[in-house]
Amino acid sequence: MFATRPTLYGTRHAVSAGHYLAAAAGFSVLEAGGNAIDAGCAAGIALGVLLPDLVNVAGVAPILIRKGDGTVETIAGLGHWPHALPADLFQREHGGRIPDGVLRTVVPAAPDAWITALERHGTMGFGEVAAPAIRFARDGFAVQPLLAGNIRDHAEAYARWPGNAAIFLPGGRQPQVGERFVQADLARTLQYMADEEKAIARHGRAAGLAAAHAAFYRGDIAREICDFMAREGGYLRREDLAGYRSRIEPAVRRRWRGHEVVTCGPWCQGPALLEALLLMERGGIGALAHNSPDYLHLFTECIKLAMADREYHFGDPAFVEVPLDRLLSEAHVAARLVEIDPRQAMIGMPGRQPGSGLTPAAMASRTAPPVEADTSYCAVVDRWGNAFSATPSDGSWNAPVVPGLGLIPSSRGSQSRPDPAHPCGVAPGKRPRLTPNPALVVTEGGGVMPFGTPGGDVQIQAMLQVLLNLFQFGMEVQEAIEAPRIASYSFPSSFAPFEAFPGRLAVEGAIPPTVREALAARGHRIHDWPERNWLAGAVEVVKTDPASGLLAAGADPRRPAYAVIA
Repeated sequence: MFATRPTLYGTRHAVSAGHYLAAAAGFSVLEAGGNAIDAGCAAGIALGVLLPDLVNVAGVAPILIRKGDGTVETIAGLGHWPHALPADLFQREHGGRIPDGVLRTVVPAAPDAWITALERHGTMGFGEVAAPAIRFARDGFAVQPLLAGNIRDHAEAYARWPGNAAIFLPGGRQPQVGERFVQADLARTLQYMADEEKAIARHGRAAGLAAAHAAFYRGDIAREICDFMAREGGYLRREDLAGYRSRIEPAVRRRWRGHEVVTCGPWCQGPALLEALLLMERGGIGALAHNSPDYLHLFTECIKLAMADREYHFGDPAFVEVPLDRLLSEAHVAARLVEIDPRQAMIGMPGRQPGSGLTPAAMASRTAPPVEADTSYCAVVDRWGNAFSATPSDGSWNAPVVPGLGLIPSSRGSQSRPDPAHPCGVAPGKRPRLTPNPALVVTEGGGVMPFGTPGGDVQIQAMLQVLLNLFQFGMEVQEAIEAPRIASYSFPSSFAPFEAFPGRLAVEGAIPPTVREALAARGHRIHDWPERNWLAGAVEVVKTDPASGLLAAGADPRRPAYAVIA
């Protein structure tokens, strides 16, 4: 009904990624004998080259892995604030705001996350999985419409720093669709890591991966990054990089209709997906028609409740106690549901608590939220039953490129609150609360389904709608992905300046006018999106079915995402 592409089916392995060349990179690794972790790292590193407006090679890369034996592991892939950063810096010197530039820099985590995944569960070396990304950076690739549009819309921001302008505005002009986009400095940076690995190849794969890691975090790359930070007035130091390793953290898992839905922990927004799902289930979602007014109203109100709990509680578990068991308990879900009026939308965030950080000043006066630096996603399943789910991120228009390296050290500090008292407030050594949140489902029949999306605060909303399209409404994978979506903006944004848009509900144009009118009659402040909008996310899915022995894969046409399967 909704799909413009077919669901892809195969029997061996599959990859779905936010850019077609990243999917091809991952697939080439699978065909060469690599496993899902090797292929996922190849696709993920490539996304940092192919989507340089939305993903950064030195950004964040949260990873969720399920091995064929059922073992589940998350690699946080999220850096912490520099230890030298004063906790009150933004309150004291910047009026409670986090400015663009190097002051929002946290430790780059993505290179470590990919290498950690390879060390623990892969079979290949860094140079092998990074080879496609190096080639795409060195030889270039065609500018696609979303990249061209983002550069056009943020041209003034890119022009603020010479390094950014040289890459994104070469020769002082905006790249056009179909032109070749080259990142020579980034190619040399990645090649240097691969060369350092190769230099000690005789000592084995583990030693080579350690050498590639050292090249970035303790060698010449680290020196260049930190020297640049010092010149620009940043706080990132050599010791921050030298001591960094991504944390291996427990996954959060809940049963639902015989399936098990798995997310990362409350250092990201992943558990809010589980809370919203449990709220909808207890709220009677099973009896409602797809994208009917009742269905979309309940969905929106449950999202508001889950995001309220995200706002009040989520943060780095190493610094704050996050009561996840209580938030996902039957008692809490039941108590939250009492706040929903089936005939009237909540305006504003429910369940305000002291110290939440939500004040009248945090509410937006503008009519639309800003488009933030975004994200991408990749999912892989191999013939041994391993599943890989990763959401690499960090944009390129709100912080400077390091000259000669072609990369931006993670600017994800923009997702911390300037007030240290907030659960995700700034503190030396503390991680921001991340929006990227890879997920997967272990199905009732024993299959596995990694899935995820870009989209900032829209991520769990898009993921939940696709999840329900599949497991409640029985859609094929591609139809579930392409079905029209909505997104609420009623809660504080995860990005500085953390504005909320009370009652705002964005609705894709493929949802009938009668439904939009019925939602407006309940008090939702409708914002019309085009029929299919990239801001609604770009969900990628790979799903296995042990009963048939088939894999199914799909990718979202809202962005240049594609799946490849065999």
